[in-house]
Amino acid sequence: MKISVFGLGYVGCVSAACLAASGHEVVGVDVNPLKVDLVTRGQAPVVEERIGELISEVVRGGALRATTDVSAAVAATEISLVCVGTPSAPNGSLSTVYLERVSEQIGRALTTKAERHTVVFRSTMLPGTCADLLVPILERASGLGAGHDFGVAVNPEFLREGTSVRDFFEPPKTVIGEFDTESGDVVAALYAGLPGQVFRVPVAVAEMTKYADNAFHGLKIGFANEIGAICRALGLDSHRVMDVFLADSKLNISAAYLRPGFAFGGSCLPKDLRGLVYAARRADVSVPLLAHVLPSNEDHLRRAFELVAAAGSRKIGLFGLSFKPGTDDLRESPLVELAERLLGKGYDLRIYDANVSLSRLMGANRDYIESRLPHLGDLLTHSAADVLAHADVCVVGCKDPAVLGALDDAGDRTIIDLVRLPDADARRAHPGYVGLGW
Repeated sequence: MKISVFGLGYVGCVSAACLAASGHEVVGVDVNPLKVDLVTRGQAPVVEERIGELISEVVRGGALRATTDVSAAVAATEISLVCVGTPSAPNGSLSTVYLERVSEQIGRALTTKAERHTVVFRSTMLPGTCADLLVPILERASGLGAGHDFGVAVNPEFLREGTSVRDFFEPPKTVIGEFDTESGDVVAALYAGLPGQVFRVPVAVAEMTKYADNAFHGLKIGFANEIGAICRALGLDSHRVMDVFLADSKLNISAAYLRPGFAFGGSCLPKDLRGLVYAARRADVSVPLLAHVLPSNEDHLRRAFELVAAAGSRKIGLFGLSFKPGTDDLRESPLVELAERLLGKGYDLRIYDANVSLSRLMGANRDYIESRLPHLGDLLTHSAADVLAHADVCVVGCKDPAVLGALDDAGDRTIIDLVRLPDADARRAHPGYVGLGW
């Protein structure tokens, strides 16, 4: 393919060189004539492993050249990759000035093209930036329609500085946010033959994936460093502790606990987090990340309560009560906490949980529920259908088969889904359905 790459920084330079090495004909575009001159002479404008020899090779072979002329680059190519910077403003907001400028320039250049051209944004940008800001600029500058006269896609990069060439050819995944199917096909063809799963998703989903990745990377580093600080204060080797932690690929380094849902609870997580933070404070170790995990969990529970309050009815049916499906453990269950808040605010509540029977509760589990919901026996029913018949608002905290069956007859009742029901995608079209985090 014939490709123009806008912005010859780390992402643009690596993308241009690697695409040229893959057999494509690439034109690098940058406003900085020094960068253009370096590439023209076969030299890399950035310091990066393997990039110097790669650029020298593809320039010498004629697969890569560079220019400051936007119109000429667009005219000579069929797809433009936009890799310009999106720096932070002093207040933390994202600066889109370079994206807007390049979109305006590409849009004007499209007015002279007879064949369809596809504009692919590879820059990191917040969800909504492409559809709400950049596409209107392209359409206004070109007088053409996105998805019809020209293509648009978002293709976030997952390149680490220092290993970006290797990451390009061995990607963990390829994400294509497609404005239309034809645009997605064009981008998919760029990476044909590369390993890793390909995700073709809505544009805003693609924009968000880079933020989810980087937020998690920052979270992991902060977590490891705080554990290290606590270990040092307690006289422990943090690397030996983390060796054990990393060996668990079933729960720790895995997909476990990484699906948005309701707040966590139970007899372990809240207690152990409190204990660890207390130990850190006693050792005069600041652990702001760990110290805010429980407040973050509390905020998520509050969001669920606010969804119930916003529904506008006092008759509530709660499906699920234990902290985890398949158990009767009610200790620090967020559903118990939600029920307590609803009762405290005067809501008329009925509860169904197939695994919870007041007569079978014992020990610490019974003591806990008697202190939090002393009238549980008056609230519990043995039938999901009975709870449904009582409720105007159904709060779903489990996926028990009886609950799923009852919800089939929910009609126009409000359904507040805390667990992402199996048919959530279909239910989202229903005006009464509300997902907690989706």
